[in-house]
Amino acid sequence: MAVKQTQKFAQERRVASGKQKGFYRVEVMLNTLAWLVLLICLILFHYARPEMVTGVQQFWGVEARTYWSGEHVAVLATLLQVTLLTSLITMLLRYKRQRRKSDRYGVNLFILAGISAAGLLTLHATDFA
Repeated sequence: MAVKQTQKFAQERRVASGKQKGFYRVEVMLNTLAWLVLLICLILFHYARPEMVTGVQQFWGVEARTYWSGEHVAVLATLLQVTLLTSLITMLLRYKRQRRKSDRYGVNLFILAGISAAGLLTLHATDFA
């Protein structure tokens, strides 16, 4: 009888409530959204930077943009801020949801926040004139 009660309580304890499942889904969606925004930032960086002028382009007189695109840089900075904010919010949600010491920290969020912060610092330290 005691074995059946132990199994019954063990099963009930492991079943997550609907609130916990929804909380976890929000956390995963925010994490995915932050990584997708970082991917968009990488694409924007490609279009914002100056074009590389090759020897063939110089020989044929083909003009290339040798300056940073101001519009792309402004959007890039905004999206990096969104990425950093989203990753920090997701870190906070993960911290609130953790129950055991063995729960994972979510290293990918720390990496994402570090990349976003480094990108923002680089943008603010670089002169794009």
